[in-house]
Amino acid sequence: MFCLLAKALHVSGLAATRSSLESCFHAALLTLGLLSSVHVMPTLASGLATFEAADVFGLEYADDPQVSADGKQVAYVRVSMNIMTDRAHRTIWQVDTDGIKHQPLVSGEGQHSSPRWSPSGDRLAYLSKVEGKTQLFIRWQDTGATTKITTLADAPSDISWSPNGKLIAFTRRVPSPAPKLTEMPVKPKGADWADPAVVVDQMHYRQDGVGNIPRGSKQLFVIPAQGGTPRQLTHADYPMNTGIAWTHDSRAILFSGNRRDDHEYQPQQSDLFLVSLLDAKLEPITQHSGAEFSPAISPNGRLLAYLTSADQRQGYNPNQLIMMDLATGKSRSLTADFDRSIDEIHWAADSEKLWIKYDDHGLARIASISLDGQQRQIDTPLGGTSIGRPYTSGTFSVNGDDTLVATVGSDQKPADLIRLQSNKPPIALTDLNSDLLGHKALASTEALTWHSSHDGQIIEGWVMKPPAFDPSRRYPLILEIHGGPHTAYGPNFSTEAQLYAAAGYVVLYANPRGSTSYGEAFANSIDLAYPGYDYDDLMTGVDTLVEQGYIDRDQLFVTGGSGGGVLTAWIVGKTDRFRAAAVAKPVINWASFVLTADLNYYFATTWFAGAPWEDIQSYWNRSPLSLVGNVSTPTLLLTGELDYRTPISETEQYYQALKHRGIDTLMVRIPGASHSIYKRPSNLISKVNHILAWFERYR
Repeated sequence: MFCLLAKALHVSGLAATRSSLESCFHAALLTLGLLSSVHVMPTLASGLATFEAADVFGLEYADDPQVSADGKQVAYVRVSMNIMTDRAHRTIWQVDTDGIKHQPLVSGEGQHSSPRWSPSGDRLAYLSKVEGKTQLFIRWQDTGATTKITTLADAPSDISWSPNGKLIAFTRRVPSPAPKLTEMPVKPKGADWADPAVVVDQMHYRQDGVGNIPRGSKQLFVIPAQGGTPRQLTHADYPMNTGIAWTHDSRAILFSGNRRDDHEYQPQQSDLFLVSLLDAKLEPITQHSGAEFSPAISPNGRLLAYLTSADQRQGYNPNQLIMMDLATGKSRSLTADFDRSIDEIHWAADSEKLWIKYDDHGLARIASISLDGQQRQIDTPLGGTSIGRPYTSGTFSVNGDDTLVATVGSDQKPADLIRLQSNKPPIALTDLNSDLLGHKALASTEALTWHSSHDGQIIEGWVMKPPAFDPSRRYPLILEIHGGPHTAYGPNFSTEAQLYAAAGYVVLYANPRGSTSYGEAFANSIDLAYPGYDYDDLMTGVDTLVEQGYIDRDQLFVTGGSGGGVLTAWIVGKTDRFRAAAVAKPVINWASFVLTADLNYYFATTWFAGAPWEDIQSYWNRSPLSLVGNVSTPTLLLTGELDYRTPISETEQYYQALKHRGIDTLMVRIPGASHSIYKRPSNLISKVNHILAWFERYR
């Protein structure tokens, strides 16, 4: 059995250069658990090695670029993987916008993030987490001197300079007393009693990646930029939304929040408020149904731009860009006729236009938009800051004379910094991965479209082929399904897909109906019908690829996570065409899910027309558990034990149901992992290795 590896290398199309004896030796080590990878990755005939699981620790990417006021420098967060701590490590680097003088600004122990230039560009504010505490720091650019200006019990975030450079605003959680139902008797000195009971009275009492949420609310503060005592500007116990913005005169701050008494029952509601630094008086700026957030005041101080989304009972509500005249209070949408959701906005220096980011056909895009709504898209798409699966991602910054710097990746590398200019070729400012990936044979993506068998709807997908692909051979196929379901894949870098391809599989991933980046109607075509016809979209994609002649139709496999886990479990309940399936962090029973997930009320009131007890049949009809009696496909289940988005109790239900039916199944529990399993590099490797090992059983 140890020599089966040589056969696996032959089937996968990989050119093995090691002797049969060495291959058998490695296979033996693998079987004994002494090698972490499913495959021993060979050197291809081209002389290039393939991408290996251990390479995950060598990946780096650029994030959160910030262009200085004069447009000559950009500070950014450089993210690398620390193999000793098994964590992503964040440092702050600087590079000139002509690509010269690339150097670290803040590095060493700890996590460093959120670089923000002062209005004059002479100082840089940033956050550093050292010895378990995140604090606000200032760096003087002329001397390199650095000082910590806060000593807070809870971490600051959302830092923002005042236009006059004298103050810095930030938010942080302010604790509030936990409710008590009763008092315990006095504990004798030295007695060893159990931990006290915890009383919960909040709807949203725990959050994925956080755990049980400490009592308290995020509040707005200001602190002198030279250091001093932070001043709290807001006090009420209400949730805050995304973004804060200073008025042009540095005398007031705009923020977004839901200050309604029934805010727990209005998860899609927030308004804009103005708070005066003079007396902390609050003034409502918007009072509409839905969410208003991400305020941005024009450099000339006359106009307010912000994002808004409707409070409609549907799965997906896109963001629009709204423009308000601060003198008259009149507002209008700049994107009412643009069927894409706006994710990010930045003013141009002349206050005559904005730069916007949105997703379109699986890619993150940047465009300028004038005050009358005229758009001009930049050709180069963003990406590369989501390295696990091929999701749309990326961000950008603009300053100076509209110097624009963005995070740009590709299907073969994570994000670098690129300077983008209208009518000029992009200028690369960093090259973070050529040392690791420059000598690797990587899979590339090919676009594929098809008409769904359900209604002829055009569906877009991408195919990744193994390195040294031979079109005359037949390859096993992995159908990999994205989560959300209101998200999007694209021709973006994916560690998971690269490892699947390196193991000898063709990988197909797609944006079935319900995906974003194709307009509101396409995203909401699964409203109250998920999972449903998205199944037909995916099966037609598999059929289309099989017809091309290089897929072994008897070697089909399927996997997906979160929303993709839902669809994977749904698929094996509808068809037995796949030899094996790997269901990651799924929802199996919608009724139990909407009462245990961290965002429980949101899911119950937006993804369904009523609560489970009002229409239990609708919940059951859409639950993969309802189809478990049809399953014959060997099915692996994999979920983080601290997943509060799709709680592991969902996985446990499906595992027990499959066991009751005698279906070949295993449950893989990832200790300490939340919904974002890949936050620790070793967990990403573990996920991929377990899925490949499961599929290898049935190849």
